Amino acid sequence: MDTFVAAGGWLMIPLVLSSLVAIAVILALFMTLKKDKVIPDGLAEKARKLAKSGKMTQAHIDQIAEGSLLGGILATGLQSLGQPRHVMKENIEEAGRHAIHKMDKYMTTLGTIAAIAPLLGLLGTVVGMIVVFNEMLRQGGVGNPADLAGGISQALVTTAFGISIAVPALIFHRYFRGKINDYAIEMEQQAIRLLEVVNVQNRRASDTAQKTAARKRPAQAVGAGRVA
Repeated sequence: MDTFVAAGGWLMIPLVLSSLVAIAVILALFMTLKKDKVIPDGLAEKARKLAKSGKMTQAHIDQIAEGSLLGGILATGLQSLGQPRHVMKENIEEAGRHAIHKMDKYMTTLGTIAAIAPLLGLLGTVVGMIVVFNEMLRQGGVGNPADLAGGISQALVTTAFGISIAVPALIFHRYFRGKINDYAIEMEQQAIRLLEVVNVQNRRASDTAQKTAARKRPAQAVGAGRVA
């Protein structure tokens, strides 16, 4: 392995660093995009039951918000209970944007590595060919194959190493991008369902308040007539 790296020349340094960063990013994405950290099973149903119960407290909302990205979105919806629909929708959408941004945290780095690794390999090819041609010119245009082997080796090694980094990085980038899109769609669906439940609760609370006010008005009118 040391011989392989040495054959690639100084360009192997950024290539090796890129490979190490790619591995670290992929492991970090596997950890952060685990289902129980994004959309835990049963959490959405728990939030809907809490909204229907009418016995919601801030402690309940904090418990929903803890430990998952979906929980933060649902907690925002629960905190919007009693507010107009458009305000609730805006709050939930903003929370959703923050959640997607958190999931995208390392994707730019992984995509950048997938893009620059083959370019670094190509740069190694160019540098290796320059070494070869310079050696040929120094020897009068013919060149000893043994003397040219170093430049050719550098050209081939850096290209192979760059491609071997870029291909897995691109595969995992596409895989995680699809996973994030699936999570985003599911979180949107769960948020819409909670929004519908909260809207129903708001309408019931509004109807109850109107009926209470309607019952009070006739009683107040009767009391005023007796005084008169």
